[in-house]
Amino acid sequence: MEENNSKLKSLVVGIDASNIRDGGGVTHLVELLRVADPSLHDFDRVAVWASKMTLARIEDRPWLLKRSDPVLEGHYLRRAMWQYSRLGQLAKSEGCTVLFVPGGSFITDFRPIVTMSRNMLPFEPLEAVRFGRMSPIRLKMGLLRCAQERSFRRADGLIFLTQYAKAVISKALGGAFGATALIPHGIGPRFLQAPRPQRLLAACSMENPFRVLYVSILMPYKHQTEVARAASQLRAEGFPIEMRFIGAPWGDYGREFRVLLARLDPKREFLLWSGAEPFDAVHGFYQNADVFVFASSCENLPNILIEAMASGLPIACSNKGPMPEVLGEAGVYFNPEQPADIARALRKLIESPQLRMDIAQAIYARAQQYSWKRCADETFRFLGGIVRKHQGSQCVES
Repeated sequence: MEENNSKLKSLVVGIDASNIRDGGGVTHLVELLRVADPSLHDFDRVAVWASKMTLARIEDRPWLLKRSDPVLEGHYLRRAMWQYSRLGQLAKSEGCTVLFVPGGSFITDFRPIVTMSRNMLPFEPLEAVRFGRMSPIRLKMGLLRCAQERSFRRADGLIFLTQYAKAVISKALGGAFGATALIPHGIGPRFLQAPRPQRLLAACSMENPFRVLYVSILMPYKHQTEVARAASQLRAEGFPIEMRFIGAPWGDYGREFRVLLARLDPKREFLLWSGAEPFDAVHGFYQNADVFVFASSCENLPNILIEAMASGLPIACSNKGPMPEVLGEAGVYFNPEQPADIARALRKLIESPQLRMDIAQAIYARAQQYSWKRCADETFRFLGGIVRKHQGSQCVES
């Protein structure tokens, strides 16, 4: 009789988004809940704990419960104490049968719990060193590694975004995990645009330049300075190139980047940087570009690269991290630490409209696999499997 009652028990997902406040984490949460149908996987409700700003971005659904707390508007340490002392009780009071923590780290005793690997910097120390051996960021990544290692080992389920991330983190931690799943993020429909006719180099001029775009926050492992030097080299060779950077500046690197642009292009004729642009407007920049460049050397799943793929752009790409896994053979690769190699890859694309079209078509086709609907279905299916496994173990113990 007890077994039958457990099967009839209402299934409820709790989502701890207390540390999801901006960037890709918010996009993932918003899109996941926008397209999800939890009932397909036997869930009746979803309860989300987050800041008021994060909750405001999530669309209302009949099955969705939005929960906030004044503590969640405060400092990280206050939110961590809330997670430790209050989250488990709140999840039980909502009848949660599984807790999903997409931020990666948790300090609650609630079970079962599923978390997600989102950040590679804690597990790639040579990349963290780019911020400086004694930098606060490097210290933060060390502390975050400790927190995530503890969480990953204690979680009943762990979601990876790429095979690359799974391999690197499994090697670093000895693979001591519970159940795992590989579930990449999706792409919003506004980014989807079939490849356009490729412009001939002869049709470009200094007044009507060949437009190259790089979208990403300015940080050392994103290598914007190397890309700027590569563009300057091509310009010196006579290519009518315009290199546009979009992204918020970070600390010393942001200042060094601005100084470099002023030195390489004092009149701001071909090296353009507009800082951060509203996320809702970024797709327009993709649509106006001829080529996209992505020079990061440390990613878990590069959402920006997927956006460019979906925008039908030919891409020159870093050969580091998971980028070859995401892009496959549909791209021209370079070493992001070498401006001359970046220039070589861009030159190859600029000089061949046919190569650009072939790559753009292959990239666009490959981008179709990144669907938020698929992400939501596979996430809730995985959560359901964790619940059933946990309920089964409880029946055996009883």
